[in-house]
Amino acid sequence: MPSLVIPSKPIASPLANFLSLRSISLRSHFSRRRGQSPPIARRSPLPPPPMAIPRAAPMSSISVDNEVGLAGKFWIKFRRESLFAMYTPFALCLASGNLKIDSFRHYIAQDVYFLKAFAQAYELAEECTDDDEANIAISKLRKDVLEELRMHGSFTQEWGSEVTKESTPNSATVKYTDFLLATASGKVEGVKGPGKLATPFERTKVAAYTIGAMTPCMRLYAFLGKEFQTLLDANKDSHPYKRWIGSYSSEGFQAAALQIEDLLDKLSVSLTGEELDVIENLYHQAMKLEIEFFLAQPLAQPTIVPLIREPSLAANRLMLFSDFDLTCTVVDSSAILAEIAIVTAPRTETSQSESQLARMPSAELRKTWDILSRQYTEEYEQCIENIMPAEKAEAFDYKALAKALKQLSDFEKRANSRVIESGVLKGLNLEDIKKAGERMILQDGCTSFFKKLIKNEMVDVNVHVLSYCWCGDLIRSAFSSGDLQLLNVHTNELTFDESFATGEIVEKMESPIDKAKEFDAILKDSEDNKRNLTIYIGDSIGDILCLLKADIGIVIGSSSSLRKVGSQFGVSFVELYPGLVKKQKEYNEGSSADWKGSSGILYTVSSWAEIHAFILGW
Repeated sequence: MPSLVIPSKPIASPLANFLSLRSISLRSHFSRRRGQSPPIARRSPLPPPPMAIPRAAPMSSISVDNEVGLAGKFWIKFRRESLFAMYTPFALCLASGNLKIDSFRHYIAQDVYFLKAFAQAYELAEECTDDDEANIAISKLRKDVLEELRMHGSFTQEWGSEVTKESTPNSATVKYTDFLLATASGKVEGVKGPGKLATPFERTKVAAYTIGAMTPCMRLYAFLGKEFQTLLDANKDSHPYKRWIGSYSSEGFQAAALQIEDLLDKLSVSLTGEELDVIENLYHQAMKLEIEFFLAQPLAQPTIVPLIREPSLAANRLMLFSDFDLTCTVVDSSAILAEIAIVTAPRTETSQSESQLARMPSAELRKTWDILSRQYTEEYEQCIENIMPAEKAEAFDYKALAKALKQLSDFEKRANSRVIESGVLKGLNLEDIKKAGERMILQDGCTSFFKKLIKNEMVDVNVHVLSYCWCGDLIRSAFSSGDLQLLNVHTNELTFDESFATGEIVEKMESPIDKAKEFDAILKDSEDNKRNLTIYIGDSIGDILCLLKADIGIVIGSSSSLRKVGSQFGVSFVELYPGLVKKQKEYNEGSSADWKGSSGILYTVSSWAEIHAFILGW
């Protein structure tokens, strides 16, 4: 993910200190606030003084405590790849139960080739270690693979087809098996082989590399088995591949996945940091090969993933809308502006340059922010209570929700007016804002998703960012650092006098209603002979009307106030993957996925990886 890069030369003395030190505590503060109940609707635009509170890091950069072994750390770090595997067309069809039998037979045939190589790799690993416990564990795991092969044979009998008859391994299978057997033979790219006179330590290192390349397969299948079994338990309906799911969700297979992870931890204890990096690379490569293995399975049926390959989209247009603060970012933009204001403010009234707009001293500025923030928080919570209906709606009621949010809109406008009147934004330097924007931390996977979406050549795509942010220059700078200048930004703007903010805000978007109006206006301006498929991605109650207007509304994160208010007005929150499984069941040859806006259904995700996997695929 994009990271906060500190320039080798200071931007401006106080701002450089802000970028290197103060933003850390600020991120901590706002990430913690995200989990509060009730959280601030727009993650309060009026941040109190920063607090040094640890925050939950994005998955790919998480620091796992020492009690989690090496295998566990790798699984967490490469969780993104596990989601891409689960969202492949083959895996989704299998989970939904409408995978054509010929496709399943082909998969079983390919898996037989793979499992034979897997068993051989275990055998080679066993020859490389002199540790009795390790050898016992490897022998047990190899026997489990042979049992898995026998299970595949029983699948053959059940569906009346010789699995391997007239079949040959496809290129993805060959690539994966060659990788495993080369690793087990000590042929690791960029690493010198052990040679004929290898020491016991060198041979054990080869065993560790081999197990490192095999572990992700076991953990991934254990993960998919559990996920698919949960879907089976929830639906309680018949499923043609229930036995396959049951075998990988079983206690026996789950225990085998834990056993190989424990084995990897044991074999890696004496390795150097460089050698552990080799294992990490092998683990990651194996995860990617698993995705390629699933993608190589032929399908003779339409699928709803990836969305961009939906046949009807080829002649039409994908209109993707996204919120910015804490949907795309790790830190609320208002917190960034607040900190720039505080750290660049003069210490005293007499220390200001005559060429600059008069600014209040930093201590007074911090005090003013604190007062505004507390006032916002208290009034916001009361506003949320006031708009809640006494009884939960029996059915989704958009009109009632929009009417209720008028109170929230009025409140947001009053809060912004207080910010303007206070003068806290007065004197901000435009260059400081742009440089801070370039160094903003975006959510893991956000930038890569937008880059791939914009570069796609299959579908006509328009991307629009709708935000409450007070300064469009901050957003544009944040995206331009990721080479995303093509995004259309719709937000408020600060006014400047010779590069210094006057303290005034050109108020274009302050409320859920403003966002909804802009959403409608953008669609109206795009009217032509193409049909628009609309997607909106947001995280808070400020996005709820747009989320509901879109054909597909995706909620990222876990805002309790959004769920609380939405549920009371009949909005249903459905996890994206189970929702896709349900739609795949209903998806027939020649039909469309039939995404409809204003249905009252919002899909929830935990990361941009899920959004990427659903819309674009691997």
